[in-house]
Amino acid sequence: MNLIDQILTGKSGERLFLLGNEAISRGLLEAGVKVATTYPGTPSSEIGDVLSQIAKRAGMYFEFSVNEKVAVEMAFSGSVSGLRSFVFMKHVGLNVASDSFMSTVYSGAKAGFVIMSADDPSMFSSQNEQDNREYSKLAHIPMIEPSNPQEAKDFLKTAYEVSEKFNIPVLFRTTTRVSHQRATVELSKIPDTSLTKGMFVYDKGDYVDLPSNSYFLKEKLVKKMQEIEKFSNTLDINKLVDNGASDVGVITSGEAYNTLMDSLNENDLRADIFKIGMTNPLPSSTLLNFLNTHERIIVVEELDDFLEERVRALAQENGLSKKIYGKMDGYFPYSHEYNSDIVSLGLSKILGFDFKIPQPMVEISDLPKRLPVLCPGCPHRATFYAVRRAVKMAKLDGVVYSSDIGCYSLGSYPPFEMADTMLAMGASVGVATGLAKATDQRIISFIGDSTFFHSGIPAIIDAVRNKSVMTLIVLDNRTTAMTGQQPNPGVPINGMGDSSYEESIENIVRALGVVNVVTVDPYDLKSTLLAVSSALRYEGISVVIAKRECAILRDNRMRKERTWKTFEIDQDKCTKCMRCVTTFSCPAIYVDKGSVKINPTLCDGCGVCAEAYVCPYRAIKEVVPVAD
Repeated sequence: MNLIDQILTGKSGERLFLLGNEAISRGLLEAGVKVATTYPGTPSSEIGDVLSQIAKRAGMYFEFSVNEKVAVEMAFSGSVSGLRSFVFMKHVGLNVASDSFMSTVYSGAKAGFVIMSADDPSMFSSQNEQDNREYSKLAHIPMIEPSNPQEAKDFLKTAYEVSEKFNIPVLFRTTTRVSHQRATVELSKIPDTSLTKGMFVYDKGDYVDLPSNSYFLKEKLVKKMQEIEKFSNTLDINKLVDNGASDVGVITSGEAYNTLMDSLNENDLRADIFKIGMTNPLPSSTLLNFLNTHERIIVVEELDDFLEERVRALAQENGLSKKIYGKMDGYFPYSHEYNSDIVSLGLSKILGFDFKIPQPMVEISDLPKRLPVLCPGCPHRATFYAVRRAVKMAKLDGVVYSSDIGCYSLGSYPPFEMADTMLAMGASVGVATGLAKATDQRIISFIGDSTFFHSGIPAIIDAVRNKSVMTLIVLDNRTTAMTGQQPNPGVPINGMGDSSYEESIENIVRALGVVNVVTVDPYDLKSTLLAVSSALRYEGISVVIAKRECAILRDNRMRKERTWKTFEIDQDKCTKCMRCVTTFSCPAIYVDKGSVKINPTLCDGCGVCAEAYVCPYRAIKEVVPVAD
């Protein structure tokens, strides 16, 4: 039985070795969740990958929504209809969802409603490292933070209990190390319920955020949070680790707890620890007692000074003269993910022991730079190649490239270097429209298919309405590739695995008022080059849709069909002009002792490099299988 099936069928008391996100998937089953929605985003993606495989058998409705705002609205609807609901996203996704998110907190919940934000300290796969704990204060929403996979599963149960006890959504925050940490998780029972449909019942206008209602809903919300603050003092997810160290007390939460424990063990230090599971509102009475019983207080937390600010305020409000250490006085950094070295360095300055961050065995500056690259066979490479060549042929100077979030963001690296701006999902078109108005330069904008549906469409409407002159390249690789091949509205399958209506990007673009639209296969370099060249001559908004399935999907399909093939260099024909190496830059092509070669284990047989536009000497050819 594979792990996914074990997540669904595992019995109470069994132990599974689960990723944090997989543990959350199991926690949803144990919590009796019936509606789950998302827009895929690392580090939260694996939850959706699991749910899409088990939702039907679990009696759950699951969907990959068109964007995070819609996902929140879908899950909210499930909650107010009496079904426990869950919506999850990466941290920047909450920005997209924030308009509806903020108001759902006013409206409240009926059945339990949990909103998960997976934050990304150190920006392993994100454009910023915003600390979404701040959203809990802004929205007046209770927040729960686990620190490991077991807690990620178990704390969900508490989150749903709080949500239903106080009729309010709960923000459930993980970080990359919690979501992607793998550990043994003990399972609990999955409740036996066949309920799959709810019933919406009118409730005195609580779900209508007109000013006349919201005015009183805000007062109601403030009172709820005051009640939740009292309740938080009774929750066992707020944990005191008493090591008999009345001199030093450390306050922490989430992943920072793990690095703190590593640091204490590695340096043979002893301190009492107050690990907070509900970080908004804080369990003030319990926390105040902790402050009173320790001489020195240290706050260890990643990113913002969210806890420290409140701890200092609590001490001041109660007239305590305790010395409090944290990042506000420079002992710990505000940026990036913590490790035990960073925590140890901060503790050493406070507690007065010697510690120096170990020097790396190899200086990073001595290592060759290895930039992230597009996959072998990636259709985006062919598109970028054609665009660059078209620009060169048109002898255009000062071209500005406005790019977006997705695999194609790798086009910002050499040799293509086609990303002068990159802000957020769907921002490439809006930025391009602005650049077209602000300058006389030729603007080329890139957007992926999933991003097009997510938030690109309104910007295209704006570009058309305001008569922008720009060329938009839609990189349609038939999936949401960067987060793990999840379906989007442009493919004929949904999150439940059912066949679904396939939206046509070309039809949508035409319906938005774009006249100059063409769809090309980027593996056909000639037609792509001609289409881009024509688009660049158009004095208006022109759209080229480069449509070809993701190389990973194509490779999997070809292996199943046994149609796999590779290419090689004919050394007799190769002039070593290096065009294929320096301008096409496929990872499968390399130079060995002056000769250009193709690595057969990397080559996926797309054959684009064999076209005359890449190799004019026709030195690249398909490998002919040798007969047995």
